[in-house]
Amino acid sequence: MLQILYSILIRLCLPFILLRLWWRGRRAPGLRQDWWHRLGYAPRLDGRVVWVHAVSVGETIAAGPVVRRLLERDDGTTVLMTATTDTGMAQARRMFGDRVRYAYAPYDTPGAVRRFLARVRPAVLVILETEIWPTMILQCRQRQVPVLLINARLSERSARGYERVGRLAKPVLQSIDWVAAQAEADAERFRLIGVPPGRVSVTGTIKFDVDIPEAVRHAAQDLKAQIGQRPVWIGGSTHAGEDGQLLFAHEQLLAQHPDALLILVPRHPDRFETVATKVAAHGLSLARRSLAQPPVTAQVYLGDTMGELMALYGASDVAFVGGSLVPRGGHNPLEPAAWGVPVLSGPHVFNFETVYHTLEAGGGVRVVSDADALAGVLLDWFGHRKVREQVGQHARQVVDHNRGALAQVVKGIVGRL
Repeated sequence: MLQILYSILIRLCLPFILLRLWWRGRRAPGLRQDWWHRLGYAPRLDGRVVWVHAVSVGETIAAGPVVRRLLERDDGTTVLMTATTDTGMAQARRMFGDRVRYAYAPYDTPGAVRRFLARVRPAVLVILETEIWPTMILQCRQRQVPVLLINARLSERSARGYERVGRLAKPVLQSIDWVAAQAEADAERFRLIGVPPGRVSVTGTIKFDVDIPEAVRHAAQDLKAQIGQRPVWIGGSTHAGEDGQLLFAHEQLLAQHPDALLILVPRHPDRFETVATKVAAHGLSLARRSLAQPPVTAQVYLGDTMGELMALYGASDVAFVGGSLVPRGGHNPLEPAAWGVPVLSGPHVFNFETVYHTLEAGGGVRVVSDADALAGVLLDWFGHRKVREQVGQHARQVVDHNRGALAQVVKGIVGRL
């Protein structure tokens, strides 16, 4: 009965969801592109299909090494990547071009999911992290399509949410064939909310298996050559409420290091102009990557493009990872760590709790509470190069030491084809 009520509610909300999609598409035209996929009218596919679903940019990047390993097998398998957001879709296309197929994930109505499955006919569904949609999972179960939740994490707050809707969630969770959890704490929470214990494994996070393509290395080297020997730090994936704090910290850094450069990369494209205006309000000179303006004399370099954050991390001496000075849960600190770049973060990192604990235990990250504390660490690190480089070395060692989840996850996927 609860599943029926859920389906009715989703159907009733669908006109408003489509209206919101159209409205948001005014500023982000990519949202309107291929909108019919969301109603289940995906491209028809033949042969053996691995459906990999990632919500947005972060999950798509995390899925990258898995997809690359599947493509390396060259066994005739077609990989279909789906996303919920236009930025996630754009990221996937930049990463893989015409090597995989793409579609927006269907809305979780019975009709949309049924049409999608009939047209795609996946052999297995691979979901990144915690994107659990009841209709999608239950209909896959009915069609005997294995559902795998990889790189899975579940916070205490989310677990409590599932417990509150236990009668609805239980049949869905029992329909998941395998949960590859990031840590034992995540695995235990999945068991407690209803996933059969025998279907839960601790593989670690595939984000430790981060790889840096040669094209990205070259892009980082090119930017470094433009910047020269200036002190460079980056604020990656920043959210509203953080940019002003980073600019305040940068002003304090400039007082002692007048040639310092801040690379500022907002998480969402619709904030690019707002952040550019904020930089001007602080009286700081600005260069914009989207306009191919070289950061030769600028005090702030705005990373207002998509899909280049990894290269921008590689061109930096210190990395602050955003979404953490405000309660957004943080973003992936392993991308700068893989470069050997020391990591700074605010305290709000519940989306990457396990990763940060591991990185902190290995001495590769410093957590700061506010702009003043951030400025203090920046001044310390840029005043003591050996200390800064040592933290960066520790960060890279943590990444290297914890690799291996990727092989386990790919083996688990292939074994269910």
